[in-house]
Amino acid sequence: MTELNLTRVLRAGRERVWRAWTDGAELAAWFWPASFATEAQVDARVGGSWRVASEAAGMAASGQFVDVEPHSRLVYTWRWDGDEHETLVTLTLADAPDGGTVLTLTHERFESEQSAADHEQGWNDCLDRLPTFIVVP
Repeated sequence: MTELNLTRVLRAGRERVWRAWTDGAELAAWFWPASFATEAQVDARVGGSWRVASEAAGMAASGQFVDVEPHSRLVYTWRWDGDEHETLVTLTLADAPDGGTVLTLTHERFESEQSAADHEQGWNDCLDRLPTFIVVP
């Protein structure tokens, strides 16, 4: 397995979910655990860059946007600081029947099954925080 696919159904519209991924302050608020004191920068346009970093956790990832279709699709490269291997993340947002959003995340181009499995665990942890952050009262 050098690719992983995850799906979540969220109780918020696509615009709200999109903002959680493309606004640096919002991304920093939920992407990694609060104890990580995360910082994020996002320039969500083709050729623009993104970066999520935590000095407290001693980790950072960054990349470039390859495809941006507002409220529908984000495709970006992913590289951990200090690692030369680059992977690719595709995030799609579709309307759910109940007015929410179906989020599908594909992360591919891993060098090993172990790396894919490690990222799957990380993404599940990350995506489990998202619904609470974006909840619409």
